[in-house]
Amino acid sequence: MSLFSKKPQETASVTYISNSGDTRQIDVPLEDSVMEGAIKNGVDGIVAECGGACQCGTCHVYVDPAWLDKLPPIEDDENAMLDTTASPRKSNSRLSCQLRVTKAFDGLIVNTPPTQL
Repeated sequence: MSLFSKKPQETASVTYISNSGDTRQIDVPLEDSVMEGAIKNGVDGIVAECGGACQCGTCHVYVDPAWLDKLPPIEDDENAMLDTTASPRKSNSRLSCQLRVTKAFDGLIVNTPPTQL
């Protein structure tokens, strides 16, 4: 082992399901957002126009209902942006930029909506 080798980065598995039913399971580095995991891995259905600043609503996802109680509560700015999304807001709507991945997210399932724009 090299003295300069990088320590393996811890991850949590997140499953992204597109509106058309395509499924991608991705190991997202801890502390990255669910949105960053999607963008870095070319997941269709996440646009992220604002780059994760909670200013556009184009990283809208529908969280699998089994996971809703395991996520941090929605903050006021996210709540306001969810009212502006292109696809209908549902009770399980979240902005993926606001979901920072922790070990507790291992196995998280999110669905992308029909459109982000």
